Amino acid sequence: MNSLSLEAVRQPDRIAEMTLQDGRTLAWSEWGPEAGQPVLYISGAGTAGVFAFGLDALEELNIRMIAPDRPGLGRSDFDPDKTLLSVASDFSELINRLSPAKTPVAAVSQGVPFALALAATGPVSKLAIVSGQDELCRPEFLSGLPDQLRQMVEQAEADPAGLIAMLEGFAEPESFLEFIVSTSSDLDKAFYSAEPFLSAFRRGLKAGFQQGPKGYALDTVAAMAPWTFEWKAISCPVSLWYGGQDASPVHSPDGGAFLETRLQNASRHFFEDEGGSLLWTRARDILSDLVATNEN
Repeated sequence: MNSLSLEAVRQPDRIAEMTLQDGRTLAWSEWGPEAGQPVLYISGAGTAGVFAFGLDALEELNIRMIAPDRPGLGRSDFDPDKTLLSVASDFSELINRLSPAKTPVAAVSQGVPFALALAATGPVSKLAIVSGQDELCRPEFLSGLPDQLRQMVEQAEADPAGLIAMLEGFAEPESFLEFIVSTSSDLDKAFYSAEPFLSAFRRGLKAGFQQGPKGYALDTVAAMAPWTFEWKAISCPVSLWYGGQDASPVHSPDGGAFLETRLQNASRHFFEDEGGSLLWTRARDILSDLVATNEN
């Protein structure tokens, strides 16, 4: 198990917000040199942008990491009509405000479908997908899912309001943290339960749920229902990062193998002896790859 420094998961260097075209507020956190190469980071389920990765490598790589709060999480205004494409539109506005060029994007877990929608519609130069959720409603995956998860995936399309109500009934930061740890492999359990990661993860979830669970619930429905972007519109390079010891029931069941076939310009990095925590254990490799091949 790789250990982290406090620097690698520190509090944001800066926080900011903007008013979107429809009047909602979009908030984000930043780390690294203000004049550095912008990298947009889309966080996992339930977490606000105050919790990021690879922060001890930003100065060396000259990266300005920008981590937005999805609508209804953290400090971003709730959007009752949130979809993959609406969030992609919000994040496109953010990128266009902060950078004149296309921007590399990294995403983890439930953040991945939002990142793919952004790559299909917005100014993305390269995308890094790490321990990402796949389109679980696909026939390639659905029948092999655990019963409870399969029922949730089916409900996301057939009865989204019912799934939202169910998720709102049990989702809160501490129980959600316990669920993530309990469904992880022994390798990831040890990593997630160790400091300073545990406190930083808890901080990210607490911020993510500060408006209540509905923002997370809408994210989950969008991620579990059929994905609404055009796959063929994703033309930027995409790097996939998966570990063979990732036991999360919602991450790609085949370690991104099928996902790679659906992307026209993808490369897959698969580590048999590593888990879903490799966003943090291989942070420097992921960021180095992301900015080294950036195409503006």
